[in-house]
Amino acid sequence: MKLLEIFWAFFVPNILGYGGGPPIIPLLQAEVVDHYGWMNVEEFGNVLALGNALPSPIATKLAGYIGYQVGGILGAIVALIATILPTALAMVLLFKFINFFKGAPQVMAMTLIVRPIVAVLLGTLALQFFNSAYQSAGIWQTAFLAAASFIALEKWKVHPAAVVGLGLVYGAFVLG
Repeated sequence: MKLLEIFWAFFVPNILGYGGGPPIIPLLQAEVVDHYGWMNVEEFGNVLALGNALPSPIATKLAGYIGYQVGGILGAIVALIATILPTALAMVLLFKFINFFKGAPQVMAMTLIVRPIVAVLLGTLALQFFNSAYQSAGIWQTAFLAAASFIALEKWKVHPAAVVGLGLVYGAFVLG
């Protein structure tokens, strides 16, 4: 039963998550944290931060880690299959139609409509992570990390993975 839950927890967000990794993250969080309770928001945020610091698609890294935590090696395999299967099926079934529809005004309009929805989902997720950081680290540490990250990203143009990595090191030594 647990393996079936793992499968559905990763299959449904990947079916509904139009646009790749970022739209899938809030949907995965809703399943993993809110629906099944396998993690809390802080744990999910830590896994997401670590996953963002590593190369490769975020959805497969989250699936592998969370699947392993919940169901061992078999859970990781099931979660990875559930993550990859929707895209594989779409590629096989829709490949013949992609060139025909890619310039269609309806597809372009759908893409424009989905973008603000994804932005709101990611904003909500960011606020939840900020609230969790505020509660566990305090306002001064959270404000310092937010300001330092903003300056590193915007002024010094540091790669986001390096900022996440430095934040993890800071957290391990100063907050840990």
